[in-house]
Amino acid sequence: MLRSQRKWMKFKSPLEFPKEVKYKPILESLQPIDPMSRFNLHRGSPAEEFPYLRDNHTYMGHILTLHLYTRQFNRATESGVMFDDIIRPGLEDPGQATGPMAVGCLAGDAQSYILFCDFFDRIIDAYHDYKITSSQESDFNCGNLKGGDVLDAAYAVDCEVRVARCVEDFCFPMHCSRAERRKLLSLAEKALTKLSEEFPGKLYSMEELSQDAGGKGLAMMTPTPAMVKIGVARDWPDARAVWESQDGQLVVWVNFEDHLKLECSRTDANLQLAFDCICLNLLKLESLYKTLRHPFVWKEHLGWVVSSPAEVGTGLKASVTVRLQHLPNHKRLENVLDRLRLHLIPTDKPGLYRATNAPTIGFSEVGVLQLVVDGVQLLICMEKRLENHGGIDDLVPTHKLSGYTDKS
Repeated sequence: MLRSQRKWMKFKSPLEFPKEVKYKPILESLQPIDPMSRFNLHRGSPAEEFPYLRDNHTYMGHILTLHLYTRQFNRATESGVMFDDIIRPGLEDPGQATGPMAVGCLAGDAQSYILFCDFFDRIIDAYHDYKITSSQESDFNCGNLKGGDVLDAAYAVDCEVRVARCVEDFCFPMHCSRAERRKLLSLAEKALTKLSEEFPGKLYSMEELSQDAGGKGLAMMTPTPAMVKIGVARDWPDARAVWESQDGQLVVWVNFEDHLKLECSRTDANLQLAFDCICLNLLKLESLYKTLRHPFVWKEHLGWVVSSPAEVGTGLKASVTVRLQHLPNHKRLENVLDRLRLHLIPTDKPGLYRATNAPTIGFSEVGVLQLVVDGVQLLICMEKRLENHGGIDDLVPTHKLSGYTDKS
């Protein structure tokens, strides 16, 4: 918080109203300057600037009204993030009528979630089915996860756990400057070099990977059209890098959709081991970034704050590739997934689907993994029933759950 802001917050108005005229100039001089007052934007009224949202299949498009837009219209964060920047992703990519609905918005910095809370709280409520009423809990005790190492290998093919983090005092990728991005890379180099002393690995710049992608054992990643449209891929590949552990277990992406993204992929479905790897190394990196005086962004009511409101809270996504032949065509599948809080996404291989958690907030890290473990176990149980021409109605949860016990 700026020094002038702290003074302003401590300043108390005089009790004698006749002196109000005398003190008014002092109060106004101490009041924080609205960043929007410094801009000379040639914009119309909120009604004239209101975006076209017909056929927009994002949460942003469904939630945003002229009244809500008007309340955000003349606001900007201290780094210059405006509300139109926030909603641009959903305008550039309005989504499709089928499949999981995207949030359609991104934060430009951590302050965006505070200044535009009127909007973001509605998005989080709708997307995660979670009202922000209490503190977000965090739990990296891997031993609290149950059943992550016993998924049926005949159906559960492989798994992945990834977690995003953003660094305090920096704008998020959609809005950051070149200098910020390069500084973030410098911090990552220092932290990952220290990590490599205990867990051997190497950092590769995107320039290196573009010259010899095959030789490094890493897939060369190019920015998607969506990343280009919303500004995440500006100046590509400048200051983007990938760190890979020597044993290939862990990959860390630097300056992509978030400042950091850790990813552990396994060729089996042992979510327990994948989660162990993520937790151990994430906690080490968190400590290293604190030592560098740039901790990860944490807000008590939101948890770990990242670019997308679809991932705030834990920043964690876990998925299992499941072999399903009958369940995807069942009439109650959508109802089942909604109550299990899972998304089921088709892969490019027939009969294989990715089951992943829908919410990331309102659950601890262990809670998110438990959702996936219990949900996948139930999907497999249902698939077995259908293979034997049985019914699954008795297996369908009666309400949305934070976990599920196999009833078979």
